[in-house]
Amino acid sequence: MDIDNNTDFVRLLYIYKFTINLKMKKNLLLLLIATTISCTSQKTNVLDQNPTEYTNTITAADLKTHLYIIASDEMEGRETGSAGQKKAGDYLVKQYKANTVSFPKGATDYYQRIPASFLNAIRNENLPDSENIWAFIEGSEKPNEVIVISAHYDHVGIKNGEIYNGADDDGSGTVALLEIAQAFQTAKKEGNGPKRSILFLHVTGEEHGLLGSSYYTQNPLFPLANTITNINIDMIGRHDEFHNDSSNYVYLIGSDYLSSDLFNICEDANKNYVKLFLDYKYNDRADPNRFYYRSDHYNFAKNGIPSVFLFSGVHADYHKATDEVDKIEFDALAKRTQLAFTIAWELANRENRPFVDKNGN
Repeated sequence: MDIDNNTDFVRLLYIYKFTINLKMKKNLLLLLIATTISCTSQKTNVLDQNPTEYTNTITAADLKTHLYIIASDEMEGRETGSAGQKKAGDYLVKQYKANTVSFPKGATDYYQRIPASFLNAIRNENLPDSENIWAFIEGSEKPNEVIVISAHYDHVGIKNGEIYNGADDDGSGTVALLEIAQAFQTAKKEGNGPKRSILFLHVTGEEHGLLGSSYYTQNPLFPLANTITNINIDMIGRHDEFHNDSSNYVYLIGSDYLSSDLFNICEDANKNYVKLFLDYKYNDRADPNRFYYRSDHYNFAKNGIPSVFLFSGVHADYHKATDEVDKIEFDALAKRTQLAFTIAWELANRENRPFVDKNGN
């Protein structure tokens, strides 16, 4: 081989090595970019996940299916501690099991048992033992911080041979909790579970003086200091005399009594996802109906826990045997349930718990 040919060979070898190195660097850069995108995707904040997909799993049809069972004659009006109420409770537990929503950590089953001695301590109405029913979804990042979503599943039973089925009061809130739980569980199965834990609490004895929620707050499964909010749902299935033209509303009561944050969260959740008219008529501290003090959120609020009460108002069938399922407005019930879900979604996934900046008065 002569000198000129050898020089050409060296030159070609250099060009080949340069090309190979360039391709390797390019491939390495592409690999780094792909890895970064993948990691970023995996670390996406759940708040960045639009909850609409899960909100839409809450349907009028499912609520109707549940309510026709919960508020049927078979449940005998769900009087506190009665066989009918226990039968309703069994149905709730069956639904949680079907949706793979477990009972809470630290509990042995789905029941918080309340002795008759507690239920009769104030009014002595000869009530038998009863139970709160609870289910639980553990948070992925802040499991020790808990949101309680509550509704009372008792009603007033049988009077003068007539069954008071309480479809709106509070069958509507009872079935709302079932739908909210399945929506969160669906999100969890898809990798978008709540960062904070959620306790679904069906309380007993509300009609006898908020007894079930009183028992829970005196005997909490999770420390009240770690309970960041209570969302309470009581009567959200009808419209009242002030909204005869549209059922696209809900009353919010108490959201700003203890926390400006909670008020803003409720407003934003509604504006971003549900778009109901939020009516604050009964949020007035001077309101003579005093609804703020008449449902189960109050036992949380009086312990300094930010609380909001969702309510659609009273109607002609309130506490009458005519409060039946065929009068429920299921589309309105679904939207109000969706609002409760989106409020809970925001609370469960935001960086900070609602700040208590007011004294509740």
